[in-house]
Amino acid sequence: MPHIPEPDEDGLDAIPPPHVVFYVEQALLGALLLEPQRLRDVAGIGPEAFSTAAHAALFAAIRSLPAPDPAEHAKNTKWLDAVLDAAREHARGLTASYLHSLIQVCPWPRHAPAYARMVEADHARRRLRVGAQHLAQTAGDASLPRPVPTTLAEADALAGVVDDIAARFPPHPGSLPRTPAPPSTAADYAEEVVGEERLLLATATAHPADSEQMRWLTPDDFTHPLHAGLWQCLTALTRRRAPVDPVTVLWEAQQCGLLTAGVNPTELLDLLGTPVGSPQHWAEQILQRSVLATAHQVGRRIEAFTDDPATTPYQLVVGSRRALADLSAVRTRWHHATSVAPTTKSTRTRATSPPRAGPPQTTAPPAARISR
Repeated sequence: MPHIPEPDEDGLDAIPPPHVVFYVEQALLGALLLEPQRLRDVAGIGPEAFSTAAHAALFAAIRSLPAPDPAEHAKNTKWLDAVLDAAREHARGLTASYLHSLIQVCPWPRHAPAYARMVEADHARRRLRVGAQHLAQTAGDASLPRPVPTTLAEADALAGVVDDIAARFPPHPGSLPRTPAPPSTAADYAEEVVGEERLLLATATAHPADSEQMRWLTPDDFTHPLHAGLWQCLTALTRRRAPVDPVTVLWEAQQCGLLTAGVNPTELLDLLGTPVGSPQHWAEQILQRSVLATAHQVGRRIEAFTDDPATTPYQLVVGSRRALADLSAVRTRWHHATSVAPTTKSTRTRATSPPRAGPPQTTAPPAARISR
């Protein structure tokens, strides 16, 4: 019959040790339990700053009760008993022995302000991590009815956390975070994504005057490298006022070195010659995906900063602001794309250009077999 270990046996070996801040919190609480008058030297933190419910309950109890007379406190445990009773209302597992162990593990009660600052720093890290996770999760939630506004609202909330941390922790030399960036997510070559990019290229080739107005779309917004290169070719032709049609775009692609092995010119001509719908519609779809992908990557980048215990609070601020700046750039382009007033067109253009509304209910052209 297999041996069943007792509760105090091997199972405890699998429990990871507490984070360093756990011991800092113990030292701070021990200092306040031993010398309650030092609470007036502790600022910038509340119960929510502690990493465990028990520690949060203890700090809230200490803060809620009047500090005892130091002489009387040294003679009896009356105030400690009151703290324990108040804390047990929110953390029933607390015991008198744990309070005494906190007092014993505190090296120096006079260091309470330093301990509090450490607790505040770790709380800032946790707040930033939660905000970054919310941003990444929201950006990846395909069920949202209005994904971009919802994601940008999460980005604003995260920026607010960064600003609050910056106000609490002054700058210092060497503030660049050393944490390596997480690997970028693999390019999404889903059929729908690739199809939208191909439809944009075809409709923009058919209506180059419309594509000239879409300077808010950049090659970096495309998921497929070949499509990004073709967009560069197409926009280069329109800005030079050169003729634009599938043949001229194909020639420009050759001059730019895009016709590598595996790219069939005939299939590329077929792709560019089958427009469906409006260039503006497809471009907005592509830009929306770029906004969400950037927000997701920014959230993961900031989360990586918070996972590195060597990163200081101000390094978190600098790294987070740099990451959010990448999102701000594509966000500005999104607002320009969706808020710009319609351009006045000539009678001939109005008669020949497709409507601004979304794509018609037609079957998309067959996907060209272009190397991915």
